[in-house]
Amino acid sequence: MTLFVNRLSQLDASLWCPQRGLIGVSWLVDVELDGELGEDGMLFDFGLVKPWIKSRLDAGADHTLLVPSHAPGVTISECSEGLSVRTLLPYPMEVRAPRQAFTLLPWAEITPLRLASFLSRELMKRPPSRVSDLRLRLREETIEGAVYTYSHGLKRHAGNCQRIAHGHRSRLHIWQRGERCPALEARWATWLNDRYLIDQADLAPQAEQECRHSLTSRYRAEQGRFHLRLPMERCIVMDVPTTVEHIAAWLARRIAEETGSATRVQAFEGIDKGAIAEHKP
Repeated sequence: MTLFVNRLSQLDASLWCPQRGLIGVSWLVDVELDGELGEDGMLFDFGLVKPWIKSRLDAGADHTLLVPSHAPGVTISECSEGLSVRTLLPYPMEVRAPRQAFTLLPWAEITPLRLASFLSRELMKRPPSRVSDLRLRLREETIEGAVYTYSHGLKRHAGNCQRIAHGHRSRLHIWQRGERCPALEARWATWLNDRYLIDQADLAPQAEQECRHSLTSRYRAEQGRFHLRLPMERCIVMDVPTTVEHIAAWLARRIAEETGSATRVQAFEGIDKGAIAEHKP
């Protein structure tokens, strides 16, 4: 007998891609569970499925930097923060953070199919009673229109959002004069895509930047010390924290000032959540 639950949860993270570099990802999580029926006529109580799987995903890959340790140019070593991950291709990056901020995978490249198989095996190491097998599926949300990925870190967050390199794949909706503006949405999503958003307050002083062509962000949070260095062109520096509330307000202000029109922005943080802000020039 097989029990299935679609859209059971979602997984938000960043990953290192040998072709695109640092990207944000948001995947819907579907699950199938095999097993024998009990005397109650059930395989597994639906009310227990979601918290059991979600709690393990939240404590594992969710809100981490997924690193393919066998990718060309990737090196991993211990450091005072915990672990240091350095890359060369397609551009140089260095992330230093506590160990729990990373998910290290012994592959040359990360795909949703391969990661889902890996997570399924991890979950089956301690399965609930009557469950003989489990299969996860990770899939992107179907989005018609503008979509972009971004990575960031929130030092003031009490949970795992404080990790310096986690991210999201998101929609972007923009209204002016009561109508959606697909051309504006596409333009701004293209500009934001695959970028790292930095709170200006977290930038290392100019005198301590390691290279004039790169930017270094660092901070101390509840989970430990975090450090990230990226090429300048891969970063967007904001004058506010990079929460989705501030992202929406920051975009509304910039777009309104650029176009001279009152602007309403609905910024998504991954799937089915986000913030709405308006600005009048």
